[in-house]
Amino acid sequence: MKLFYFISLLLIISCNSKEKKTTPSFYTSVEVETILEDSLSIRAIELMGENLAFAANNGTYGMYDSKKDALKINIQKYDTLTPEFRAVASTSTDFFMLSVGNPALLYKTGDTGSMELVYKEEHIKVFYDAISFWNDKEGIAMGDPVDSCLSIITTRDGGKTWNKISCDNLPVSEEGEAAFAASNSNIAIQRDKTWILSGGIRSRIFFSPDKGKNWEVFDTPLIQGAPTTGGYSLDFYDENNGFIIGGDYTKPEENQSNKAFTKDGGRTWELAAVGQEPGYKSSVRYVPGKNGDDLVAVGSTGISYSKDAGKSWKELSSEGFYTLRFLNDSVAYAAGKHRIAKLKFKK
Repeated sequence: MKLFYFISLLLIISCNSKEKKTTPSFYTSVEVETILEDSLSIRAIELMGENLAFAANNGTYGMYDSKKDALKINIQKYDTLTPEFRAVASTSTDFFMLSVGNPALLYKTGDTGSMELVYKEEHIKVFYDAISFWNDKEGIAMGDPVDSCLSIITTRDGGKTWNKISCDNLPVSEEGEAAFAASNSNIAIQRDKTWILSGGIRSRIFFSPDKGKNWEVFDTPLIQGAPTTGGYSLDFYDENNGFIIGGDYTKPEENQSNKAFTKDGGRTWELAAVGQEPGYKSSVRYVPGKNGDDLVAVGSTGISYSKDAGKSWKELSSEGFYTLRFLNDSVAYAAGKHRIAKLKFKK
């Protein structure tokens, strides 16, 4: 019922999709089809069936109806403020969008046909980066420290209420350790397991085996030590195999120590393609149905592809994007500065 209200609000109907499994084959090019051009900065997109929900700066959010090839856009204000949204998520019944900055504002699909504020946090340091769900009832969002640990909030009732985890129950963050709200991909989930990627002065992996109840922290070999360095995005293909990417967005061409992979669930990481392209990227995703071999990374410098689990990469396009989500093994959506596009990967 609540999803109906959200869809009615946007005048769009979403539908389900199924991941298409294929035998391995390699991409040779990508076709970029722009579906939205605007003066927005879009860092948060979410597949809802075959449709694409998004939220951006200027309080803007909306949905792309893939069957109708139509967009509906709306504005969410808080008093006189127009929030900047950089994180979105969904369950089978609700859509969520989370703002950066002070105050932090988390909205979900409401019962009245409009978005409903379900969490607010005020602090001079508050800055949330990403949100995701384990299932329809349980979800998690993370942000920069306001105290001695990362800010982590969870829900156990489908997003109606959210509670912040005490620093007494989280690993201590180091001075200057935070995260980047670059692509809503600081959180990765596989079943009950959760990985959170930090960056800045320290770039580490915060790991929970049980949906946020207990936590450990592991080092990464990524470049770190400055506020703009470290990991910007992570993805896990399964409970063991994962990939992290980042670098320094102020030096996008540098490709030393900005990519790494794990085969043991994030406990240890090994650098990949050191001194090779690509340089800085803000979002990385495993290609569905490719056995963990194929990866695509996007950033302001273009679209890069790996067919060997990140050991080597090929640039498919110089067109820049901030964030990426796959619909199936050959179609993805990407968003960035002033646009959203459909990417069609060619073999």
